[in-house]
Amino acid sequence: MKDPLLILVLCSAMGLLLFKVFIDAMMLPDVWVSYSTNECVKVLNYQETDKYSCENLPKKYNHVWVQ
Repeated sequence: MKDPLLILVLCSAMGLLLFKVFIDAMMLPDVWVSYSTNECVKVLNYQETDKYSCENLPKKYNHVWVQ
């Protein structure tokens, strides 16, 4: 504990980085995939700028199984 200010700064930077990673992960679109047919059913876009659909899937998304 030679420099508590340095430790505080490093912990704050790490916390902000983890918060940004969490927010980015939460903004990924959800792709609903049918469990029985294994085909895309619907894409839920959480950002207004995203225009993804089953024909135009994003590179990264949350895979959600549906009936």
